[in-house]
Amino acid sequence: MSEHIKIEGMGCDHCVASVKKALGELDCLKVIQVVIGDAEVEFLKEGAREQAKAAIEDCGFDMVG
Repeated sequence: MSEHIKIEGMGCDHCVASVKKALGELDCLKVIQVVIGDAEVEFLKEGAREQAKAAIEDCGFDMVG
């Protein structure tokens, strides 16, 4: 089941590409879609949310929630 996560600080297509690349490198989730301010993913393993949060923060953005 997919889940939407809110991301603060994204403002352009370059931001979207950065987040999509970072999330795509994680084997603990499946990226469905990334748009400005939002990502739809499917968490596949326990701890995936925390890994996604760390990847998003490494790109310079904040995951809300």
